[in-house]
Amino acid sequence: MKSFNEILAGCINKEPYSQKLLYESYYGYALKLAFRYVYRYEAAVDVVNDSFVKAINGFHLFRIEDGGAAEQLFKGWFKRIVINTAIDALRKKQMTPEIGGIPDNVWDIADNSQDIEKLLLYKDLIILIKKLQPEYRAVFNMYVIDGYSHLEISEILNIPTGTSKSRLSRARNVLQESLKKIEQVNVCSL
Repeated sequence: MKSFNEILAGCINKEPYSQKLLYESYYGYALKLAFRYVYRYEAAVDVVNDSFVKAINGFHLFRIEDGGAAEQLFKGWFKRIVINTAIDALRKKQMTPEIGGIPDNVWDIADNSQDIEKLLLYKDLIILIKKLQPEYRAVFNMYVIDGYSHLEISEILNIPTGTSKSRLSRARNVLQESLKKIEQVNVCSL
């Protein structure tokens, strides 16, 4: 098995086998990122595939500075590509909510960075986030989960900074209410 640095070097040199290894290694990671923004499984897969194409075609833009950890730098760089691709997909649909559920097989995709308890919490959180209106969901994901600032969000989504802040506040309120309802149901069932 090739090391990440060998895979990365192969991708920079446009070697198909290295590109395949990269795709297989980061498919689950990318799909989970896309699912936070795009509701339908098929649309999320399209976002992932488009993201890999952008990454593979854009490796000449990827830089490792000061001998940094190549894999961590790549993961951050690729994360931005997936998020921006998902947001572009939502823009094309004018942020219209999509109909459909989250198929259980999505959660079976291997991602070694999470244990089973974290995966269950992640799944529950994503299900609640998916119930948010698309404009609230995008801001919540970008700010809380992906660490964008309100200024960055306003630039990416082309909205005023104040709108970003109010959408985040509204998303948090809706999620808190949803969590309270779930907690009440759990307490009543004991």
